[in-house]
Amino acid sequence: MKGEVDKILEQSFQSLPSVGDDVEPYIGMEFKSRDDARKFYVAYGRRTGFTVRIHHNRRSRINNMVIGQDFVCSKEGFREKKYIYRKDRVLPPPPITREGCHAMLRLALREGDKWVVTKFIKEHNHALMSPSKVPLRGSTKNLISEDEKEQRIQELTIELNNERQRCKRRCAAYQEQLCMVLKFVEEHTDHMSDRVEDILKKIREVKEDQLEDSDCPYV
Repeated sequence: MKGEVDKILEQSFQSLPSVGDDVEPYIGMEFKSRDDARKFYVAYGRRTGFTVRIHHNRRSRINNMVIGQDFVCSKEGFREKKYIYRKDRVLPPPPITREGCHAMLRLALREGDKWVVTKFIKEHNHALMSPSKVPLRGSTKNLISEDEKEQRIQELTIELNNERQRCKRRCAAYQEQLCMVLKFVEEHTDHMSDRVEDILKKIREVKEDQLEDSDCPYV
């Protein structure tokens, strides 16, 4: 009896979807990183017949960390009319590549270390390509992963905040030095004013003595 139960459990686990080459995205699917999810959806798109574009991300209001990410079909949305009807255009506009497709994969960061699929739209509103004709879209290049870019953004943000703090401290030091200089100038000015007043007083005393001497009769 125990052997039969173990066999049933094993078959059940084998039937569960896993992140492999032929798996279709599903709600609740988990990834270790955003980059793993991007690679998976790009591979899924190549097998299905469409290319993937990185779309909006959502950031935490507390620490500005990315907590959500959307990957969409490259035909999502529409090209803005200002790019189609440009008055200064010399060559004809390039072919329309966006057709308002809603196919997408939405991820959310859960428990701080795993990315979970919270929304998946499978249907496309356009014809899909043959897998052999799906362009690589730079997959052969040495691209920086989304997590590496996010880490670099966080590092630059911390560096910027540290630089702001250093600037504040330098400004405070300069302000203190300026106050000391102004205080010295003020004290020196007061001292000079007292010196000038003393000199003027002595001049007035000398003049008064001279007047007194001139008023005295000859002996």
